[in-house]
Amino acid sequence: MQNDRESDRRQFLRQSGIAAVGTGILGGVAVPRAVHAGGNESLRVGLVGCGGRGIGAAADTLYGDPHVVLTAVGDAFDDQAKRGLKELQADEEISGRIQVAEDYIFSGLNAYKQVIDSGVDVVLLATPPHFRPEHLKYAVDAGKHCFVEKPIAVDAPGVRAVAETCETAQKKGLAVVSGLCWRYHPAVRETIERIQAGSIGEIIAIESQYNSGTLWHRGDKPEWSRMEHQLRNWLYYTWLSGDHIVEQAIHSLDKTSWLLGDATPIRAVGMGGRQQRGVESGDKTHDKWGNIYDHHCVFYEYANGVKVFFTCRQQADCSNSVDEHVLGSKGSARVLDHSISSAQPWKYDGPSHNMYRLEHEAMYRSIREGSPLNNGKYMVNSTMIAIMGRMCTYSGKDLTWQECWDSQERLGPLEYAWGDVSPGVLAIPGRKVELASR
Repeated sequence: MQNDRESDRRQFLRQSGIAAVGTGILGGVAVPRAVHAGGNESLRVGLVGCGGRGIGAAADTLYGDPHVVLTAVGDAFDDQAKRGLKELQADEEISGRIQVAEDYIFSGLNAYKQVIDSGVDVVLLATPPHFRPEHLKYAVDAGKHCFVEKPIAVDAPGVRAVAETCETAQKKGLAVVSGLCWRYHPAVRETIERIQAGSIGEIIAIESQYNSGTLWHRGDKPEWSRMEHQLRNWLYYTWLSGDHIVEQAIHSLDKTSWLLGDATPIRAVGMGGRQQRGVESGDKTHDKWGNIYDHHCVFYEYANGVKVFFTCRQQADCSNSVDEHVLGSKGSARVLDHSISSAQPWKYDGPSHNMYRLEHEAMYRSIREGSPLNNGKYMVNSTMIAIMGRMCTYSGKDLTWQECWDSQERLGPLEYAWGDVSPGVLAIPGRKVELASR
């Protein structure tokens, strides 16, 4: 399955280790089934979800550690699993460490179990976000280190489940590394460090934007069941993606949370809707574009009085803008411009690195050093902030953090099978809409 490869990623933890671990090429060396901290023992990796984001993560993981081999792949669709594997094999620099036998290409709704149970040491989870809580739990219960694409859930029950799983992983000494990539961007890290060190005084407010264009659509075919159609076009169904405020714009909300020390907002209010999708073409609500909005605007309030003014949009032929403008008591800053305007102006002029690679380098370094990274707290918090925003825009209500965190609304079917499945309804603010399990 697929996750778009938009922005860059994650964290400035002391252990993030921006240096690659070791050198050399594995070649055809046999891979041990057990992995121990230290040394350059080979690690078997399995990929769950072979869309664009999954294939990108697999390439980054192979570049991130020279002693890693890809031994299993899985996807709901056999054609996508094989197409993704072929794409990886075309990269001559890593093709020698792609050792996926024909019977280790898994497909179907339970492909994730087959990958995880295939003898791998590390699992890359890159399916549509709805499945993340279940897949992560299965992997951690099986004792696997995990790279987890963002977001980690589409509803509050899923977020709470992931929080518990991350605690279990911590106790078991397993790595859980998040796909919130900006936290590994060197310039963004330094910019935020300077802001947090007081370069613009106390933060008063943040204006955050993820206003972008439209994304892909896979179309429809008469032979596809409604489940297959929705899975192949998962971006447009709230139960699968969480809506684009959760699936894509979480990157921006993660940066605002990071700026504020990963605090939780106390309340939020918002508005949103659909202006382009399904309107110009005359499509019915669920004919093509599912039931997500194409724009959201949310105001978050924090206990210390800081306000975050957030907008996101996926509309064609409109002005795009992605950045965080931070207003402080002694100046201002732009996070993605890597600049500070104050009595002592500053602009980043240091080296640039590939954030996608850096997060994988950090993961393997931490595993080999015997102190596996666990990004659970901030990936849970940022995902819940994004879900909170959607809950506000869908309902039109002013909601508290606790109301959202305690929500029992679970999105999606209770059982997964090829056949008919409800696409969900288009939420209308001010009207009670049941998006829960169907």
